[in-house]
Formats: sequence, C-alpha cells, structure tokens
Amino acid sequence: MIIEPRTRGFICLTSHPTGCEQNVKDQIAYVQAKGKIEGAKKVLVIGASTGFGLASRISSAFGSDAATIGVFDKPATAGRPGSPGFYNTAAFEKEATKAGLYAKSINGDAFSNEIKEQVVNLIKEDLGQIDLVIYSLASPVRTHPVSGKRFKSALKPIGEVFTNKTVDFHTGNVSEISINPAEGEDVANTVTVMGGEDWKMWMDALQSENLLSEGATTVAYSYIGPEVTKPVYRNGTIGAAKDDLEATAFTISDDLKSIGGKAYVSVNKALVTQASSAIPVIPLYISLLYKIMKEKGIHEGCIEQIQRLYSQRLFGGDLDLDAKGRIRIDDWEMREDVQAEIAELWKNATTENLTEIGDLEGYSTEFFKLFGFKVDGVDYDADVNEIVNVPSIQ
Repeated sequence: MIIEPRTRGFICLTSHPTGCEQNVKDQIAYVQAKGKIEGAKKVLVIGASTGFGLASRISSAFGSDAATIGVFDKPATAGRPGSPGFYNTAAFEKEATKAGLYAKSINGDAFSNEIKEQVVNLIKEDLGQIDLVIYSLASPVRTHPVSGKRFKSALKPIGEVFTNKTVDFHTGNVSEISINPAEGEDVANTVTVMGGEDWKMWMDALQSENLLSEGATTVAYSYIGPEVTKPVYRNGTIGAAKDDLEATAFTISDDLKSIGGKAYVSVNKALVTQASSAIPVIPLYISLLYKIMKEKGIHEGCIEQIQRLYSQRLFGGDLDLDAKGRIRIDDWEMREDVQAEIAELWKNATTENLTEIGDLEGYSTEFFKLFGFKVDGVDYDADVNEIVNVPSIQ
C-alpha cells in the first residue's frame, strides 16, 4: 500500500515502515560514528520504541554492545499501518541481529503486572541480571495494576487560567490560547499516570527477583523548561508529576543501597516528541529554541542528546548533578544566552514573522519523522507492506 501522513491535531494517524527503518538506521550510524561507550552490557528500556527511549536503546546497543530488552506498543494490522514504535522496534531488532547483538522486545501495557512478569521471566531465562534500567514512558493514561482503575492525565496549570501564545505547527498560525486550571482530581490523576509510582513498581519487581546486578543503575527522564512554559508545564499538573518522579529517585536509590545501585533523573532538552507536541505553548517555544541552537551549533535531537548523556555523564565519569541531585543534560538549552534570545523573540513572534525568527519547518519535519515521514532517502511513492514482523515476537 501507499502510506501518506494523515494528521489530526498534534497526532499523526499513520506511520511509514520504511521511513521508520531509515530513521533508526540514521540514529545507529550517528552512535557508531561517535565511538564506543564503556557502558552497561545488559539493559532494560521501559518505553523503548520512540523518542528518548528508542535513543537509549540504540545508544546502549550500538554504543556499548549491550544486550537489550525493550517494552513497547502495538503492531500493524492488515490494511492499517502500525504505530511508529512498532516499526522502530522491528528495525532496531533487525539491525541489532545483523550486528550480532542480543535484542528482544515485549509488546503490551508497561503499567500492567502481566508485562512486568513477562519481562522478569525473560531476564531470568536469557540475561540473568540487568545492569541498567531506563524508564521512558510517556503515556497519557494508566490502568492501575492494583485497583484496576483507569487514570487520565491532564495538561493544565494549577491555581489560575494560563494565557499565552501558541502555534499550530501545521499552518504556522500563531494565536493566543487560554487554559483553565486544574480542578478536582486532575493533579492527583496526572501524578498517578506520569509520576514515579510505576517506575518504583518496576524496580521492586526486578529487585525482589534478584535481577539487578551489583551496582545497577536506573534512569528516568524529566524536563524543567524555561519561564515562558513554566505555568503550563513545570508549575502545572505535569510538573507535579515530574516532582513526584524526581522524589521517587531518592526512594529507589535507598532501596538499591544493598547492591550498591543508584537511581537518577536526567533532565533532558525540549525536543519534538509525540508527548511534547500535545502541550500548548511548547511547539512555539521549540520552534524558537531550534532556530537559536542551530545558529549557535549546539542543537541536538533525541539521539545526540542521549549519546551525550551516556558518553559524558552516565559512563563518562562526571555526572555533574545539580542541587537536587539531577543530571542536567538540558544544560545547552538553558544557557543564559539561549534563553535571553528566546525571551526577546517570544515577545514579537507572530504568524507573519515566525518563519524568519523561528524554525517552524524544522519542528514540522521532526514531527513527521517521528512517524517515518520526511526522512531523507525514502521513496514515499513506492508501494510498501504495512505488515512488519518484530523478530523476537512470534
């Protein structure tokens, strides 16, 4: 079938298997070109199929020759393309197998006890123990494994209405948006979905079965961001969840003391992901950020960011933790000169001038790349088979 991008708001409803495969190959090539990383050799990535999770799996496998297990999402069905995560996982396993690397994946709800049990059994059978656990889930909903209750996160400020600029990155239209504050159980629900509880459940499940090696490390990803996004992000419902996630790192670290292990939160750069595209204000901010960081020669995508996290911080001998014990790989984004320029451009950003002062085209391209579109070297007029197999899943 011929697969074309079909969008609805911040979601692309289709994905392209060949484009996803090429995107994975490009990320692998980047990691290989940067040289070997003396990192973990047995790695579990929870949320392994897109964005930072995929970049973490690629950096582990092709940077450190690590055996990897990835937990990811749904497959294709006949006549309907699968998720980009499914196609990315298939491509990753294909390339890992070529390179002689162990790579197996488990498809399902990472919040569930069933998937945790499957992962535990696979580690027991194949790897024995895990050296590094990456927690990179970004789901908007969670069915709690104990209560069975379904929780839904909210993208809202706390306390008062937030009004500011945003952009429709499909049209380039800059407009003002107002977001009503959280009410009822919005904050608690968002913390339940996006906070640290599930991360700790994963680590408890692994530790209780003695599946963590001596000195094992776990890392979860977070974001802080600038003043302009603070009301809707860091000071909003998502920020409450991130505060919980970051606090959980200390609890997990205490739990891991018996094996000399440690839990960290890495504060990453603002990047185009399926999750960030859903947050009002963020697309306009990223459009300006990309323009400035590209001009300064310090722009990074997911793979560049994670490769640097691995090579310079996690396994480079200098974690360079901030006052709250976090790894700050958002350091280039938060440079004073970068943020000062964004603040100035923000005041004057309009529909008419955004293509000049920002990088809306770069934002749009990165968005579609998430789904396998606008990838260099891919013939999108060619007929493709939407049914792709992940080798480790029968």
